[in-house]
Amino acid sequence: MAEEKESKKEKEKIHKQVHEKLKKSGWKIATVALLALLIMSMFTGGFKDFFFKTSKDKAAENAISYINTNLLQPGTQATMTEVRDEGSIYLVKIKVSGLDFESYITKDGKYLFPSGIDMTEKLEDVETETVTPTTGASVVDCDSAVKNDKPKVEVFVMSHCPYGTQIEKGILPVVKLLKDKIDFQLRFVYYAMHGETEVKEQLNQYCIQKEQNDKLIPYLECFLKEGDGASCLTEAKIDTAKLSACTKAADTEFKITENLNDNSKWLSGRFPLFNVDKALNDKYGIGGSPSLVINGQETKSSRDSASLLETICCAFETQPSECKQVLSSTPPSPGFGYSASGSASTGSCG
Repeated sequence: MAEEKESKKEKEKIHKQVHEKLKKSGWKIATVALLALLIMSMFTGGFKDFFFKTSKDKAAENAISYINTNLLQPGTQATMTEVRDEGSIYLVKIKVSGLDFESYITKDGKYLFPSGIDMTEKLEDVETETVTPTTGASVVDCDSAVKNDKPKVEVFVMSHCPYGTQIEKGILPVVKLLKDKIDFQLRFVYYAMHGETEVKEQLNQYCIQKEQNDKLIPYLECFLKEGDGASCLTEAKIDTAKLSACTKAADTEFKITENLNDNSKWLSGRFPLFNVDKALNDKYGIGGSPSLVINGQETKSSRDSASLLETICCAFETQPSECKQVLSSTPPSPGFGYSASGSASTGSCG
């Protein structure tokens, strides 16, 4: 349990650190430059005419040194587990706090790419985490919204998707404000992009909502701080015996562990299936985390609490007085933690 706890914390730190570093380093420009060299090499006999090659081991050592010096917090170290010549670049496999990552290095040892896209795959088969910035809050068209006396609000997420946690942090104050005037349901995308840790966490959250629903919001408020599900079970006073019985039954019903262990069933061969809400995913055409569905209609909204309140209130036949409350219009930051605020975005995992 302690190892799982540390893995969750460390994974989020690493993702956040690398994400921030990529934003600052202009990785798209470097990628375009590399692709240009790839195209040119087709006509000039290969990379040997453009790069002064170093040995793969030396290039990998330089990459590990750079990662440890610039991308990780003091006290956290990356170690190399494998380096492989992929023809035009080197593939380097590294381990950080028990977690495995793959990076790529140009053969001159100059450019490091924390991830790569296989251009031999069809684009529709490649599942990625994407960020699309926007300039402000979404425009809510109340006239076209499907209305109900008690709106049904469903949020589809992956528990460790940084953009899923972003919308959860924005919507929880709205759920607490409107209480039983809405029917709020936490849903899950039918595949998991963040490994076994995410699968197990989502199974817990599914069962907390199903059998101990009054404790779901306190649990999520705790979980969104650091992603530490184990301690949040205690903080939210979850009945762990009841939870265990539920997760075992759900595991059997939806074949969670079976799908996790059989990668022949994974989506695109990369992501284990998580089918507790598969029928609803199919019904609404859910394409990633997060997705917001109100009264059966997929809806767009900025992820700050004020925008989400306005969007949800448009789904009432008659808006309650709570809809006039003023909530924060500052978008929460992606990922875990409440200390920083983020920019408005339509980033998603999917």
